Amino acid sequence: MSTVEHSRPRIEGDREQEILDATLDVLADVGYDRLTMDAVATRARASKATLYRRWNGKVSLVIEALASQKDAPTVPDTGTLRGDLLETFCGMGGLTDERQMAILGSVITAIARDADFAEAWRRDFIGPKIAIGRAIYERARERGEVRKDIDLELLAPALPGIILHRLFLMGQPPTEEVITQVIDQVIIPAATSGTPIPPPIKKADS
Repeated sequence: MSTVEHSRPRIEGDREQEILDATLDVLADVGYDRLTMDAVATRARASKATLYRRWNGKVSLVIEALASQKDAPTVPDTGTLRGDLLETFCGMGGLTDERQMAILGSVITAIARDADFAEAWRRDFIGPKIAIGRAIYERARERGEVRKDIDLELLAPALPGIILHRLFLMGQPPTEEVITQVIDQVIIPAATSGTPIPPPIKKADS
């Protein structure tokens, strides 16, 4: 069952979105571990009781706040794998969105420490993004841009994996130029060239 309890009564008008926006502000400022319902209520100028009538705790509140940042994700359709990847990962909500990356950095520790949050995060927030990435590559394969034998489970996460490694481990902020270089020098060559991948060698029965 989803951690976000949609059966709870919604808050009227724009007030609910104001609370979700305040949640993201607190999240970006202090991180998930230090975020409390009290802190969000104070930032949103709302009562804590108002928050609990709508959300059962900070896991559901934070996940819904993250999901509220933009409209439902859609698969871009530029006609090329390169164009679809650039549209997905550059700009608002993508890897070059500084606020988005700050929020992502603030929840990384929570993913390791809070099992409930990690489950909700992967299902309700990361899950739709993974589905979009997979759809981009599947459509590119249908167009003949991606080799039939390549493992999309390995290829699809490669671009964000490289960029987030550079950001969080090497301290190198994402730029559109770097993302373009990774697409052109790593992703496209891996997807379109090289010899077919041989099947795993089976060990002989002893």
